[in-house]
Amino acid sequence: MKNLHFQNGDAMPILGLGTWKSQPGEVRKAVFWAIEAGYRHLDCAKIYQNEKEVGEGIDSAIRSGIVKREDLFITSKLWNNSHKKSQVRPAIEGTLNDLGLDYLDLYLMHWPLAFAPGVTFAKEKEDFYTYEQAPLSETWEALQDVKISGMAKHIGVSNFNQNKLNEVFEVGGQRPEMNQVEMHPFLPQDGLVEFCKSNDILMTAYSPLGSGDSRTKHHENDPVLLTNQTVLDVGVKHGASAGQVLIAWSIARDIAVIPKSANKNRIKENFESANIQLDSDDLTKLNNIGVDHRFVDGTFFTGENSPYSLSDLWD
Repeated sequence: MKNLHFQNGDAMPILGLGTWKSQPGEVRKAVFWAIEAGYRHLDCAKIYQNEKEVGEGIDSAIRSGIVKREDLFITSKLWNNSHKKSQVRPAIEGTLNDLGLDYLDLYLMHWPLAFAPGVTFAKEKEDFYTYEQAPLSETWEALQDVKISGMAKHIGVSNFNQNKLNEVFEVGGQRPEMNQVEMHPFLPQDGLVEFCKSNDILMTAYSPLGSGDSRTKHHENDPVLLTNQTVLDVGVKHGASAGQVLIAWSIARDIAVIPKSANKNRIKENFESANIQLDSDDLTKLNNIGVDHRFVDGTFFTGENSPYSLSDLWD
């Protein structure tokens, strides 16, 4: 398995198991199956509301003798309702308690926007905090304190564009070590990838298969990555599924990738994507796929009651 490396030399397996949208009652088994299959990188978040079960899956794998804690790389994320300095430490302590861990390998600010305390998902005007009420600088300073405390070995951000990354740079001290964003051939994020690379920020691709299980009315006309003919053609060439091709595409770009699955066979199939070697012709075809689409468009954060706009999220 290829690893990515942080500035201090710490390694992160480039392929991990995503747990977003894994339902209660299934994610514990999914985590155990993933570790059993060889995964050593798990991606979690408070807002996924399943970290207790993720922790149970980790504990089961450790007690079964499959791995030790130090063999695993575990990421979690700070939710939007805990951006004030006084809230950040209790938030990560809650996550560690749910996961049954003493530390995280990576802790990310989930979004560059804030909600009022106790608000799970903001809808009304009073549910939101503005940047004046919860400056990104305050949250980032608190994340630096989390790293100094040892509760997280590395810190970073998620869903940050270049402007928001520059704002964080101005805080001084530790810069973000990771930026996790939606990324796949329909949304290659070339400009952001180059910016992060030039600033020594690693990247992780979420929704690498296109978030195809999110077919709400808002998304009913979305293009489908897994049935795209270019992806299918590359798969035929390599005797691989469409999902494996999409995972291999991120690996070929030296970008971590975290496909979600709760199906035992699919978890194993996704892990085997690391063995697929896409050549330059494959990458050229995928990079020129001819479709431009963002599945997680952020409009749920930018309604008429919100102080935020899409320019706070995307370049």
